[in-house]
Amino acid sequence: MTILLVLAFLFFVGSMFGWGLELIYRRFFSANNPERKWINPGFCTGPYLPLYGSGLCVLYLIAGIRPYIDLGNKVLDSAVLLLAMALAMTVIEYIAGIISYKGFHVRLWDYSGEWGNIQGIICPKFSLFWGILGVAYYYLIHPNILDALDWLAHNLASSFFIGVFYGVFVIDLVHSANLIAKLKQIAEENDVVVRYEELKSHIRSRSDALKQKYYFFQPFRSDTVLAEHIKALKAKLEEKRAEQEKQDKKA
Repeated sequence: MTILLVLAFLFFVGSMFGWGLELIYRRFFSANNPERKWINPGFCTGPYLPLYGSGLCVLYLIAGIRPYIDLGNKVLDSAVLLLAMALAMTVIEYIAGIISYKGFHVRLWDYSGEWGNIQGIICPKFSLFWGILGVAYYYLIHPNILDALDWLAHNLASSFFIGVFYGVFVIDLVHSANLIAKLKQIAEENDVVVRYEELKSHIRSRSDALKQKYYFFQPFRSDTVLAEHIKALKAKLEEKRAEQEKQDKKA
């Protein structure tokens, strides 16, 4: 089986698995979701996160170099491998974050409140999470991935379903890219950086009960144009800054 088909399969699995992981995290553990609602993670509509798909491909490639790491100590060899995985995932997260932030004036996530963060895009806390995920992948998932790839090599007809996934994914990606481009235009006109998750939450809070039923897959469905929502968020942010400045002067 060619490496291209292998990576296509891994991207498919990783994107959907990562979506499920983020879905559970945001529902039960995220501090940004005090109401404990189900939130569709990422900027795509469907059940996939390209960040995790790309990450699984990279983890698979890094795991493949394990036999070539020989520092004279198996524990040290494994530690170096897992550190490389955590670093690679952090780099992928930074690249994705900086493209959306610098290129489109959109923050898909925001770690500004986390210790040691860099531009609010990466931070030690989530790099540690990536490291833990790397450990789980190498010891629990990688052997099963190899078995799955072996099965796929002997059942290439199943690649049809991978093709269907990519067909739907590309359509969804084009739709989401158009939305991001629209948000970029509005952000530039209003001189603001759009916080994606905050915007979705803001729209949901101002929607009637009927529209909230569609929120999971259509978070931007609203009778009010996006520009007005973004202006309202900007005004809210400026109000918070003014209040903070008053408190600083009193202190």
